[in-house]
Amino acid sequence: MREKNFFPIALIIVVVFVTLFVNISRAKEDSLHSGISIDATKTGEPISKYIYGQFIEHLGRCIYGGIWAEMLEDRKFYYPVTDDFKPYSEKSKTGGQFPVITGSPWEIIGTPGSVKMITQNSYVGKHTPLIIANGKMPAGIQQGRVTLEKDKEYIGRIILAGSQDAGQVKVSLIWGEQKNQRDTVTIDVIDKKFRKYPLKFKAGDNTENGKIQIAGYGKGNFKIGTISLMPADNINGMRADTLKLLKELNAPLYRWPGGNFVSGYDWRDGIGEADKKPTRKNPAWSGLEYNDFGLDEFVAFCREVNAEPMIAVNTGFGDAHSAFQEVQYANGSAGTPMGNWRAKNSHQEPYDVKFWCVGNEMFGRWQLGYMSLKQYTIKHNRVAEKMWQADASIKLVAVGDSGKWSRTMLEECANYMDLISEHWYVGFEYRNEKMPSVPEHVKKTVRVTRDKADFHRRMRRELDSLKGKDIRIALDEWNYWYGPHVYGELGVRYYMQDALGIATGLHEMFRNSDIIYMANYAQTVNVIGCIKTTKTKAGFATTAMPLMLYRKHYGTIPVKISDVPELLDVVAAWTKDRDAITIGIVNPTRGEYQLAIDLKGVELTGQGQKWVIANDDPMAYNEPGKEPKVAIKQSSVTGVSDGLLAGPLSVNLYRLSVR
Repeated sequence: MREKNFFPIALIIVVVFVTLFVNISRAKEDSLHSGISIDATKTGEPISKYIYGQFIEHLGRCIYGGIWAEMLEDRKFYYPVTDDFKPYSEKSKTGGQFPVITGSPWEIIGTPGSVKMITQNSYVGKHTPLIIANGKMPAGIQQGRVTLEKDKEYIGRIILAGSQDAGQVKVSLIWGEQKNQRDTVTIDVIDKKFRKYPLKFKAGDNTENGKIQIAGYGKGNFKIGTISLMPADNINGMRADTLKLLKELNAPLYRWPGGNFVSGYDWRDGIGEADKKPTRKNPAWSGLEYNDFGLDEFVAFCREVNAEPMIAVNTGFGDAHSAFQEVQYANGSAGTPMGNWRAKNSHQEPYDVKFWCVGNEMFGRWQLGYMSLKQYTIKHNRVAEKMWQADASIKLVAVGDSGKWSRTMLEECANYMDLISEHWYVGFEYRNEKMPSVPEHVKKTVRVTRDKADFHRRMRRELDSLKGKDIRIALDEWNYWYGPHVYGELGVRYYMQDALGIATGLHEMFRNSDIIYMANYAQTVNVIGCIKTTKTKAGFATTAMPLMLYRKHYGTIPVKISDVPELLDVVAAWTKDRDAITIGIVNPTRGEYQLAIDLKGVELTGQGQKWVIANDDPMAYNEPGKEPKVAIKQSSVTGVSDGLLAGPLSVNLYRLSVR
């Protein structure tokens, strides 16, 4: 029987191999003969540097636990400290290894009932913990889940008040169960009035289950106003490791503080002495808002990372007068009421914040203070007018949403805006549907960006209110958004396929440089962000790679490009000084492309550089503290007679010198 069937089987095998060989050869031949045409004499509107902006919001671990260096939860005792120690609930499950507290994270040490929350003369907020000592055993509170690194120094402060017989209060940083596995600061004398005491510790070992403990050893009672603990290497209260990456990211501008958050935010809560700023429930998201990072800290952050600040004002629950005061606080002279307040807070010179968002997503019913479109146009104009009264030089960004909302805003409010915002996120549908192919996933960013640009071009043709005006798009929120929350609330993980899509999103912005003036990737750290952190490590997510690469090396003057293979996304631009042509190629397929160039209007020197972001696995991702699987690799280019190579699943940026 085997002999009888040998010939047909052999014939089938031969046919399969021949077919496979022909297809491979044909694919190889097609790739070698694929080409693109670039006409360097035909240029477009220069690409704004603000395309590479970023957005941070008070949400999840973006600021607290991401940018801000504070290590303790609820350090001002928003939640009452009780014998029933339950810091987490079912709502805390979101956030992966960073659950959101829903009760006090402070546990009582000593006898039950030894902590009482007093409301009279509270140091900050509505109540302050009173520790009731008995002289027989230590009494106090402690917080766990403190991650420590061996030999690392930590600094902080504690604010205490107590009776004359309060005795010693010991504040200890603990990394183990043994008596010698702690570093302790002993405070011998406590004043009747609240007084600040410095703290300094050195960890003796690595642990994810460290503790900070506050214990009294006398007979009298004492009160704890607040306590703070940070790594000693913090920079003005910010994490040194996160700042290092932010400086490499090199974004030109940061938008803050929201986002949905801003519509319930009183900016005054974030002004003044850090330990006196009140803790609030986050008005739009989960968890607490400590107000440690307010307007002054945001401006200091921007200066530290060499970026411009962009501030959003509250047009939800907020009003025109509050917006006026906020602009005056930021930009007014010390002779103005709000400028004087800023000066008293040790900031004599105005901040000169140029870009201001007049609200956020007020078109959405999820937004605090949502109102009808007709009502909102009236409110927008009133708020904008007051903001310009505070500083006539500022640039105002109106709330937009392509469709009826944006059209009406452009009809009714064109005289009260300089830019109009648009937002897009793609990926929501993946929660209930099968993940699309990589090329389909990547194309989403192109399509939605193009739709926004096309809509606003049509408005320019149709609306009389735009005649003689150049109101461009501020795409001040954009990103992929899907998947489980690994790095705190909304702290999703990003993959190689997302890096490809972020690159093509940038490409489409370059192609629409005449209408898109600004784009702020959301939200920088942890929360759908391009930087991810643990409690002790920070690292770039895959989506950071194209943002950094194009910001640093891509040109600024777009040139015409044509004959691009269907599955590829290719753009080209002159550098600012026209000493090089840059070409960006995104290949979302598993095939390899060799692209011949038909280059008009310029002569190459044959020298250049190439940067590649690639991984064979579209689901490859980076983790903080580990060697990145998706990174930027640089090499030299000598001659391009054989064309430009674009490997599988890759972002490629060529910078070719010209004569």
